[in-house]
Amino acid sequence: MQILYLESVDSTQKYLKELIQEGEISLPCAVVANSQTAGVGSRGNLWSQERGNLFLSFALPLQDLPKDLKLESASIYFSYILKETLLAFGSKVWLKWPNDFYVKNQKVGGMITNLHKESLICGVGLNIAKAPENFTKLDIDLDRDELIKSYFINIKKKSSWKQVFSKYKLEFYRNQNFYTHNKNLRVSLEGASLQSDGSVVINGERIYSLR
Repeated sequence: MQILYLESVDSTQKYLKELIQEGEISLPCAVVANSQTAGVGSRGNLWSQERGNLFLSFALPLQDLPKDLKLESASIYFSYILKETLLAFGSKVWLKWPNDFYVKNQKVGGMITNLHKESLICGVGLNIAKAPENFTKLDIDLDRDELIKSYFINIKKKSSWKQVFSKYKLEFYRNQNFYTHNKNLRVSLEGASLQSDGSVVINGERIYSLR
């Protein structure tokens, strides 16, 4: 994984897309910034700009993804691998469906994924050093670059979707007191049924993460 380190950028994801679009890099590739001024979160929301936190985007060729991974659930797959990486460092972070990192009942970060040309781009924001109002920071002291190194080692193992999902489904019960969004509406996850492809069924409707 080629990693580009930047002092500051508007959005690591936007910057990475432009590099791919202009053919200036080969994949897989990642962009890391010390700060960003217009980070993108779920549903187009802005993500925290707090300096010292993790601002990371990386792109993988579609052909390098696990064969059994449905792209609709890529956020769950790569988020859970990061969650497992953090667990190895001693964190008790957990993954709220489908792409939010929580410590207890407060959000500490998130991931979004989207397709660009023949690649999948994943953007990660994680409050390592500090957190804005209504959020929290990670529950351990952690070196950002050590985390990135370990995370990419785990991604390179190319665990199957089945392997990742078998562990994630055991923790899905933690979602019961939380909400997700569907068609711009806030929807309770209480009683949601997790499906083998990563989607959930709520009130008879099947919902994919699509993030």
